[in-house]
Amino acid sequence: MKKLGLWYTVLITIAVVGGVAAVVSLYRSGSASIPGWQAAFQPGPLSEKHRFLTGNCESCHTPTRGVEAAACIGCHSTAAADLGKQPTAFHADVQDCRGCHVEHAGAVRPTKMDHAALLRIGSHLKVGEWGHPSVPRQMVDDLKGFLGLPVSRLAEKNGLDCASCHSNREPHRDLFGRECGNCHETASWRIAGFLHPSPASKNCAQCHQAPPSHYMMHFQMMDKGITGQEHAQVNQCFLCHRTDSWNDIKGVGWFKHH
Repeated sequence: MKKLGLWYTVLITIAVVGGVAAVVSLYRSGSASIPGWQAAFQPGPLSEKHRFLTGNCESCHTPTRGVEAAACIGCHSTAAADLGKQPTAFHADVQDCRGCHVEHAGAVRPTKMDHAALLRIGSHLKVGEWGHPSVPRQMVDDLKGFLGLPVSRLAEKNGLDCASCHSNREPHRDLFGRECGNCHETASWRIAGFLHPSPASKNCAQCHQAPPSHYMMHFQMMDKGITGQEHAQVNQCFLCHRTDSWNDIKGVGWFKHH
């Protein structure tokens, strides 16, 4: 038994020394110092945009620190003009890109909006609200995300001023106010239980603006055949369109022209 114990001790010592030697070699000489080691540790292939960095882990990863925002900024600083736009200006306050950008997922686009990250950095908050959610709540949310369970976004909906980021794409013309969270969830703009006004409604133009083609010959050529009227008006959307989809045309069916 003593010999067996000694043998185990030797094996463990060799493994530990070998591991330390590998780490030191990688730290001093870079990822190319031990050919093929990435295959054993890489969690998955890089996205298409970052594929040129395959095998050069130190381009993004800093020893003992992981992926730091400075490494991302080093490559993406040329996109300052784009990041300065209203919906993306909050990047100036971000200290950890990994909240929304996750790599090594292959063909999956490495961007997944995490509204909780905005709370953590105190960005786009409503007046009087505070960022930095409590550690227990954040841990629970992170665990649920890891397990694939739905995460409650009530804190994000209550704490964030959605319109401060999304007003440039707001299609409601301020008719519903600025409290986007009253209808929308943070995971998707689509509202599963949304009921469109009655198909008999004739006030479509109050919310919907006709595309440029409706002010050209296109509309004049089609309105008589579809509406049965000699001179239909552009704001009489209900004469041609159904409420389930703009492309569902009365008497024609699904017709995607634009």
